[in-house]
Amino acid sequence: MSTPQLLIIPGSARTGSLNRMLAVFAGERARATGGGANVLDLRALALPVYDGDLEAASGVPQGVFQLQQAIMESDGVLLVTPEYNGFPPPLVINAFDWLSRIGSSAERPAGLAVTANKPAGLLSASPGPGGALRSMNFLRQYLQMAFSMIVVPQQFALGRAHEAFDENGALKDARAARSVDDVLRALATLARAMKAVA
Repeated sequence: MSTPQLLIIPGSARTGSLNRMLAVFAGERARATGGGANVLDLRALALPVYDGDLEAASGVPQGVFQLQQAIMESDGVLLVTPEYNGFPPPLVINAFDWLSRIGSSAERPAGLAVTANKPAGLLSASPGPGGALRSMNFLRQYLQMAFSMIVVPQQFALGRAHEAFDENGALKDARAARSVDDVLRALATLARAMKAVA
């Protein structure tokens, strides 16, 4: 069976982002086992803060369609989230809020249609000891309830992430690396199963 193609979305795009480092590391681990992985930069989509008046005046921004296409082309989505005051960051929530505004047309399906039953996995990273666990759990609920994604039970929160990476961007702790692999393995297994019954 073909190897799953994963879309990896870091929830932070700032310079030196720990979550982007974890996302890149996860992508390398996925490719090392023969899978495909594409790391998406949400900031590059240039999405304004969602505003109904803006949508009415200008429609859905083009960057949202890029996000939709990337999800459509993937077999599974891995989100890697920081924690902002206990919640997922606006960069992620805003992108998915915009995605939900895409209506169906002759050219493309609705935004919610491409997320329905799409396998998803979750990682998080934080300098704190909790590793952004609260944010990850809220994001699980958001993706499952609002977007009908199938989020695998396995997840991993990387605490003290500012000390976790070596100079090459790899995780120093073998147990942490295995935890990332566990999430990737669960996501790939679900993605293969979903493809088999599609």
